[in-house]
Amino acid sequence: MRPELTDWLARGRYFEHDGHRTFYIREGSGPTLLLIHGYPFNSYDWHRIWPDLTAHYDVIAPDMLGMGFSDKPIRHRYSVLEHASRHDALLRHLEVPHTLLLAHDLGVSVAQELLARRVDGSEAPGIDGVVFLNGGLFAEAYRPRLVQKLLTSPLGNVAGPLMTDGLVKASVREMFGPATKPTDDEMRVLLEVLFYNRGRFVSHLVGRFIDERVTFRDRWAEPLVHETVPMRMINGPLDPNSGAHMAARYREIVPNPDIVSLPEIGHWPQLEDPRGVFEAAHVFLQQNSRD
Repeated sequence: MRPELTDWLARGRYFEHDGHRTFYIREGSGPTLLLIHGYPFNSYDWHRIWPDLTAHYDVIAPDMLGMGFSDKPIRHRYSVLEHASRHDALLRHLEVPHTLLLAHDLGVSVAQELLARRVDGSEAPGIDGVVFLNGGLFAEAYRPRLVQKLLTSPLGNVAGPLMTDGLVKASVREMFGPATKPTDDEMRVLLEVLFYNRGRFVSHLVGRFIDERVTFRDRWAEPLVHETVPMRMINGPLDPNSGAHMAARYREIVPNPDIVSLPEIGHWPQLEDPRGVFEAAHVFLQQNSRD
């Protein structure tokens, strides 16, 4: 394993829930901030913004089931609902009474489900505010690429495990801005995270969460429409999946949209412009922290 990943793994711990282990890191001090990563990698997605966040917050960053260093059961039906339940279970395990959220990609859908549960009256830890990075907040505005459609179809059961490193690299790199694409060395680290512990055989299964965005569209939109908690969107407009067009839809639906656009940035703002993301998130999070 590459040294940076060895270090990341050594700094974390495991939490067992419902028969499977969740890897997480908890560092820093201050108001609690739960980071909810995206697909297809893991909590290491936050490493470039980590020092700034942990200097101001008690940061909790888990790996979702099927990704990163958490368990990756092969015969398993992965779902956003389960991911949300595991995040709530981890907060309870750590005795966190309330938290702020910073979510990206798949994590955006998980955060929306967490908010929907609070609307339902769930006795879960409170959520004080949410920062959304690029993700499919509204299914009608989300633009999955051809490779995503293939992997989420029945053909994905065959195509997923057979995806070559070159195809994965190309698919990931096209999601970044033209001047912020990962180097070959950085891509090797991301691929090692992706394929760790049989990841090649489950990644396409985890990726089927995009179907749930259609199924639960109204449920996940409701907390945003009714402004259940303070919210800010930080958007990389060049993201082909959920860039400027998603921000435009957010403006149409959310009554008082708070949007920060990062010019020339694509799908991974926290990797492409970590300082810009931190500054935009920190101002908002400080304003909405109880601590």
